[in-house]
Amino acid sequence: MGALLLTGCGAPFEPESDWPEASPAIWEISTPSGEVGWVFGTVHALPEDLYWGTALLDETFARAGVVVVEVANLDDPAGMGLFADLSETPGQPALSKRVEPEERDALRKLLADADMEDDDFGRIESWAAAMMLSGEVRTGDPANGVDRVMIHNADEVIGLESFSGQLTMFDTLSPEAQSDLLYGVARSHETNSDDGMLHAWVTGDMDQLASHVNDTLQFSPELRRVLLTDRNKRWVPRIAALIEQGRMPFVAVGAGHVIGEEGVIALLEARGLAATRIQ
Repeated sequence: MGALLLTGCGAPFEPESDWPEASPAIWEISTPSGEVGWVFGTVHALPEDLYWGTALLDETFARAGVVVVEVANLDDPAGMGLFADLSETPGQPALSKRVEPEERDALRKLLADADMEDDDFGRIESWAAAMMLSGEVRTGDPANGVDRVMIHNADEVIGLESFSGQLTMFDTLSPEAQSDLLYGVARSHETNSDDGMLHAWVTGDMDQLASHVNDTLQFSPELRRVLLTDRNKRWVPRIAALIEQGRMPFVAVGAGHVIGEEGVIALLEARGLAATRIQ
């Protein structure tokens, strides 16, 4: 496995930026017999000037035998067509009618900042509207996502899910959970939660990061279960098997998946593996 080349010789290269010095969290996972792997919580969309590389991250990535990500083929050309197929159902109500009355001011602000109208989503289901609006106003760009860098620099990549599986997961959310997702995006934008989350991630402040994740998903036990905990439970046996087989995986999944009592780290520890934070 090659290095990520996120650092220069000696001191890290740090372009001029207002973001804090990088130290995102990395865990080394080990079995009782000495096999190892690593878990790194990622962010799927980043500002161009947010520098997240460290010498230790480069060194750890270079040691890995295989990179494990949520979806290996992020540029699947069938993705946009599938999104359109799943997201469109004619006769949808105005978007503001799909959230509770007390939540509509936040949604109207989101729509205004995205330069979109309440009636622009007559064919778009709520989960897809939430994604589209989030994409219009988010701080980061998916082109700068951590997982893309990992995939680009990896010799071998394993995906834990398919792109179609992820979209289907959103498409099968209940109407109530889709409404909660829509409001969660609106509220996150209203409170500028994206910037706070990015600061917490790049500095490795896991308590603050957990606070942002909990704040986003607090409205819906279904969202937390479907988007986080159920997926973690499906992933962990595969991750543990790769470590136990001596594959030395570098696991790069969304930062929200690694934290908390039902996060990937805790679930690996529950299987008898040791987790040591090394950055």
